This record gives sequence, C-alpha cells and structure tokens, in this order.
Amino acid sequence: MLESLLAGDDEASVIALATLRSGATYWVADRALPAGQHAGVFNRRLRRMRLHGLEPLGLERAVQLVREHGRPVRTGLIDAADRTWMTLLFLTEDGSALVACAGWPLPLIRKPPL
Repeated sequence: MLESLLAGDDEASVIALATLRSGATYWVADRALPAGQHAGVFNRRLRRMRLHGLEPLGLERAVQLVREHGRPVRTGLIDAADRTWMTLLFLTEDGSALVACAGWPLPLIRKPPL
C-alpha cells in the first residue's frame, strides 16, 4: 500500500520508494494532528538542521505542502535497512494519500563551525 503512495516524481519520493523496496522498515502514526502543528514543528527542525550545516532533501517543500493542505495529517517514517537514510512522510488523515515527504542521510553529523 505505501509503495503506491510514493508514485511522485520528486526526488524525495523517488528515494523513499527505492529505500522501501530495498527492505526498509516503516512506521505510520495511528492518529492525525493539525497540519499547522506539524508545519511549525518541522519548520523549526529545518532551521535547526540548517544551522548545523545540514540540508534535508525536500523538507522545506514538505512544510509548505503540509501548511497548504490545511487539514490534519499523519506522519510516518521509512528507515533504510542499512540505516543510511531516513524518510519523513506526511499522509492525509485517513492515510490514503501522500501530502509530502522529505529525507536526510544518517547519521546526522553536525559540521563544525568555520
């Protein structure tokens, strides 16, 4: 089921699908939370990641899409079998459609300040 939701052609969705097909594990929340709450939390996380020299793939766009969606969303995670990549999913309240996804390499290593 999750594979069919990752049919988008954006880079984050393509990587998420490939990761899932390569034996990744995944988890999806049982309940949805307000879109604005998720957008606020992940916008702050994006800023914090950038402060440390990290640029998560598609997170800025995902925050924008979740905010525009305006209805409650469920989150999910896809964890690569080799623990080298993490994908964050935002699904519609009933889990039937993907609102957005983003990803980043693991482990999250902070770059030293210049």
